[in-house]
Amino acid sequence: MTPLLQFKPIYQERVWGGRGLESFLGRKLSGTAPIGESWELVDRPEAQSVAASGPWAGKSLRELMAVHGAEIMGPAWPKTRSFPILVKWLDCRERLSLQVHPPASVAGKLGGEPKTENWYIARAEPGAAVLAGLKPGVDSAKFRAALKDNTAESLVHRLPTVAGDSLLIRSGVMHAIDGGNLILEIQQNSDTTYRVYDWGRVGLDGKPRAMHVEQSMASLEANTAGTPELVRSADKMTVLAECREFRITRHRLTGGEKLAFAAGEQARIISVVSGKLMVDETSLGAGDNALIPYAGAFNFSAGPETVVLVTDNFSSLDK
Repeated sequence: MTPLLQFKPIYQERVWGGRGLESFLGRKLSGTAPIGESWELVDRPEAQSVAASGPWAGKSLRELMAVHGAEIMGPAWPKTRSFPILVKWLDCRERLSLQVHPPASVAGKLGGEPKTENWYIARAEPGAAVLAGLKPGVDSAKFRAALKDNTAESLVHRLPTVAGDSLLIRSGVMHAIDGGNLILEIQQNSDTTYRVYDWGRVGLDGKPRAMHVEQSMASLEANTAGTPELVRSADKMTVLAECREFRITRHRLTGGEKLAFAAGEQARIISVVSGKLMVDETSLGAGDNALIPYAGAFNFSAGPETVVLVTDNFSSLDK
């Protein structure tokens, strides 16, 4: 029987991070350093998720893909191909840099990888917001000039956030996250970020962080995405994001409601934002993410007031 896959989180120190993963998700964090990211599901050379339990416990995602790739992703998936999605929790105690990820059309030339991502706002403090997309009429020349006189922020849309909001950020869209947001980020398997402005901040080492102005300008010039729009809905089921790279749906469930997935359809990722899901002897609580393999069949039962995100449509070989 193909198991449901849960992985050990990989915590990342970030100058803009905090300790919100302890207070909001009940995680146990060592030390006192600011933790900005928890990589929940990742298959990259520099970072590997490790199965936390079950018959495949202790195995990295790369090992599992090499041996059980057909069970996890489907019979046509090449064993050497990486898992295509990266899932993170972000604790944005302070504002992140103004940044952009390269579109596929220029990523290779710039030495990076495209990165389309979706932000689900799990918690937002009063006054919290995100910055996303240049205002009408702003081109790379105007943006470059604004960088020199420290007015770049005024050229980017500011979108106030509340818990439950969702925003799809396609590669090539200028963006930043304000402080006070705790976010579940679901993205392409990429770690390419070009910072263009960092508000005069220094890194954890006390030195200014590296900026990537020329790569950012090239990414802006190649951008064909429109202005991002927040998805804000109280419906029981809402499509939060649908793009070439993935689809994300949110399900609001009441106690005892079922969420079932048949074997042989596709791989999926299930993320519990609040409440609880039970399947067999496994319980998933707030903050938990799990990989539903292609070959697995699971019938989840929800606890009271449970909110779940389901990510799918990421396993096509032409992506």
